[in-house]
Amino acid sequence: MPSVAIVGSGLIGRAWAVVFARAGWDVRLTDTHTETLQSAPALIRQGLEDLAEHGLVSDAAAAAARVTVAPTLGDAVRDVDLVQENGPETLPMKRLLFAELDRLTRPDTILASSTSAIVASAFTENLPGRARCLVAHPVNPPHLVPIVELCGAPWTDPAAIERAKAIYESVEQVPIIVHKEAEGFVLNRLQGALLAEAFRLVGEGVVSPQDLDKTIKDGLGLRWSFLGPFETIELNAPGGIPDYCARYTGFYRRVSADPPSSTVWDAENVSRILLAWGDTPDREALAEKSAWRDRRLAALKAHKRNQPA
Repeated sequence: MPSVAIVGSGLIGRAWAVVFARAGWDVRLTDTHTETLQSAPALIRQGLEDLAEHGLVSDAAAAAARVTVAPTLGDAVRDVDLVQENGPETLPMKRLLFAELDRLTRPDTILASSTSAIVASAFTENLPGRARCLVAHPVNPPHLVPIVELCGAPWTDPAAIERAKAIYESVEQVPIIVHKEAEGFVLNRLQGALLAEAFRLVGEGVVSPQDLDKTIKDGLGLRWSFLGPFETIELNAPGGIPDYCARYTGFYRRVSADPPSSTVWDAENVSRILLAWGDTPDREALAEKSAWRDRRLAALKAHKRNQPA
C-alpha cells in the first residue's frame, strides 16, 4: 500500500488526508499543535462520510481506518512515498521544515509543499536532496477542488515532477505543470488579477460587491466550471480564438492600458468595500457557510463526474 505523510493537520492537511485515504493510501498525520492533531482523525472521518453521501467515497469507514496519527515528524515520514507539507506560510519555517524532511526521509521520497505563493527555490537551494523537492499547490478544499499546481525549482529533477504528476492523477486530482517559478503560481495570479479588478470596480462605485459576486457565480463561473478561458473565447466567436482576438482586441487593449493599481489594496479602498459589503459574520456563521460551500462543491463534483467529457 502506498503511503503519504501529511505534515500539518489543519484545514488543508485534513483535506489532503481525505484525498489520499479515499484513494487507498496509508496516511500518517503529524502536527506540532497537539490539539489540532488530536482532533484531525474525527474531522477527516466526517469529511469522508460527507463525500460518501454524494457517492464520492465507496467506504468511508475503511478510508478513515487508513489514517493514523504519528507522534513525531520522524515517525510520520519514515519510509513514505510522498510527504505533503502544510506548515506555516513563512519562508523561515519552510526552510527549517524542509531541512528536517530532507534529513529524515528516504532519498527517493518526494517532498511536496502546499504553499500558496512561495517558490521552491526559496527554501530548497541548500538541501542535499533538493532534486526531489517541489511545490504541489492545491486549492481549498483540495478534496473537493482537484487542481494541483506542480512547480519545481530550477534544480528539481524532471523525473520527480513526472512521478508527482502520476501520484496526484492516481488519487483523482488534476495536476498541472508550472514550467517557470512565479510567485503565487498560476491560479493565485489569475485570482489576484480578478480580485484587483473587483476591488477597483466596487471601490469606485461601479457595482456593489453583492452584484459583482452574482456576475461571477451566475455568469462567468457557470462557464468556468467546465471550460477554461481559452476554451470559452474559442466558442465566443464563429472563427474560434483568432476570430475572437480580431473582434475584441481593441477593447481589451484599452482595458489593459488602464489596469487596477496596487492602491486597490490600500486601507482606504478596503474600508469602502467593507462598508458596501456589510457586517462580517462571526466565526460560527463563517464555519456554517464553509460547510454549505463544501456541500455545494461535493454536489458539483458528483455532477461533473457523471457527465461525458
